Amino acid sequence: MTKEADTRSYRLINGVFYPEEASQLLLTLIEDKISFHKRNDWSRRERFGEVDRSSVQRVKELRQTKADLAALIAEAAAAGMKLTISGNIEITLTPE
Repeated sequence: MTKEADTRSYRLINGVFYPEEASQLLLTLIEDKISFHKRNDWSRRERFGEVDRSSVQRVKELRQTKADLAALIAEAAAAGMKLTISGNIEITLTPE
């Protein structure tokens, strides 16, 4: 690996989904992220006796995103629409 930053992109989600499928896909992804941050906070509390403020904040943000997405998916379902979802992850490797 070089001493310069290296950025790579990966396509995680790309397709057209019925509302039920979109709900399962997106809300499961968000729940997994919430669980990840809750575990981080718990671990920090157990090991150091302090709150992981960034994880606590991120859980709040993710819960709001989950509520927003649930409302959007419900709207699509009520209108008989499908959802086109695309999601990429970008990872940058940087030297220490």
